[in-house]
Amino acid sequence: MKYHHFYYCIAVFFLFGCANKYHLFTSNYQFTAKDGKPDYSDLSYWAAHPYKHDPSDSVPKPLRATSNIDSTVDVFFIHPTTYTSVAKEFGNNAPVDNAELNAKTDYSTILYQASVFNQAGRVFSPRYRQASLLAYFPKTSSDTTEAIAAFELAYQDIKTAFNYYLQHNNNGRPIIIASHSQGTTHAKRLLKAFFDSSSLKNKLVAAYLVGIPVETNLLTNIKPCATPTQTGCVCSWRTFKNGYAPEYVAKEPSVIITNPLTWDSSKPLATKVVNKGSILLNFNKLVPKVAEANITGNILWTSKPHFFGNIFYTNKNYHIADYNLYYLSVRDNVNERIKAFWKR
Repeated sequence: MKYHHFYYCIAVFFLFGCANKYHLFTSNYQFTAKDGKPDYSDLSYWAAHPYKHDPSDSVPKPLRATSNIDSTVDVFFIHPTTYTSVAKEFGNNAPVDNAELNAKTDYSTILYQASVFNQAGRVFSPRYRQASLLAYFPKTSSDTTEAIAAFELAYQDIKTAFNYYLQHNNNGRPIIIASHSQGTTHAKRLLKAFFDSSSLKNKLVAAYLVGIPVETNLLTNIKPCATPTQTGCVCSWRTFKNGYAPEYVAKEPSVIITNPLTWDSSKPLATKVVNKGSILLNFNKLVPKVAEANITGNILWTSKPHFFGNIFYTNKNYHIADYNLYYLSVRDNVNERIKAFWKR
């Protein structure tokens, strides 16, 4: 269960901005959950939803002129851990009605990650009682038991949200499942439970399960994506600095690893020249040639990202930037797969 997440302050500063800005948005989140449970019939319990305006609707300024939303496809995005406090002031699971935490979620991961998919279709992203970041680092058997329970509670919310979405919103549309970090922990279960052995897999455009290892033998009927236009398949990657391979990676089984610049299993290496645009601190600035993408074993390597201020960026795990470094490439590839889905 130990997985080395990357939420250090300096990384957050360069990619999402300082956390202390989120209190500026808390007045937008004045609701109270009955019995502490999310009510997915209420839009307040969706971080992103097509029936309201939210940060997932945002488009970087350089892309606005060419952005046309395809409303015939839906994206179900499961956000990563934003309950990162070492104090665990809410216990093992975060509440769904805490204003500052919801503001942090919406103006970090929903803005900088879920927005990647807004041209592809309608974006749905549920709030859920996410497990604490510390649940990934149990120190005792008691910690492990509590962590398992915390992840189970979080997944049950995701499962409830997805069932609600299927019953009330999907109406037969094709689906993209997308996630990052803790979101991928839950998306793996969701994909196996709802798609792998059911007719719903025929509606799967693709799954982008990023930031957490996805075992190659996890699914029976859904395969890793091997080409840029393959559909009904899974893409996954984790980004580290060239030459860096954490010890825990060597102990892992075979996992799905996709190059987010080539999208082609026969082309595992790509220089930063082909990276047309990353999104860093300034959401409205698309920066080209920031990072390359080279598959090495179970992970993705890139040299130190090239951007103003990177002298202060000393970490070797680029977890928090898995989507940001390849923002435009992911956005374009999603559209490629949608076109291929309609042609099949």
